[in-house]
Amino acid sequence: MVAQVTKNQTNLYDTDYNLWVLETVKKLENRDLDSLDWENLIEEVLDLSKRDKRKITSLLMKLIEHLLILQYWECETERNRGHWEREILNFRLQIIEELEDSPSLNNHLNSKFLDCYQKGRKLASKHSQLPLNIFPEKPIALIEQILDENWLP
Repeated sequence: MVAQVTKNQTNLYDTDYNLWVLETVKKLENRDLDSLDWENLIEEVLDLSKRDKRKITSLLMKLIEHLLILQYWECETERNRGHWEREILNFRLQIIEELEDSPSLNNHLNSKFLDCYQKGRKLASKHSQLPLNIFPEKPIALIEQILDENWLP
């Protein structure tokens, strides 16, 4: 019987994810722990952390991209400065919000900073169509400055 319940839950997970989530929530609310699809539930909870990490690193890459564009794409600065500064603030605010909700993500962000910088460089180069070597290989600032709402290059 237990094997059949697990098989049905797994099938539901594979065939109707939204319904699986709703059913899992009901079971949790009712404290019906014996009929939970533990394998998929554990996988989903772990994936929440992975999603948060991917989100915050993506935001940092985009923030770095826009800081680099602001500093090095000189022929477009006058026309686009306001837009880039708004984007920079937007990415900073989102990162700060994520860190307020999950302060432990700060360690992840610090460990990924150099990688995010290199990816942000590539994005800035593609966005601006400027050669990659226009953008410094070493970060233009410390991560604390990058995240500081009052700092611009």
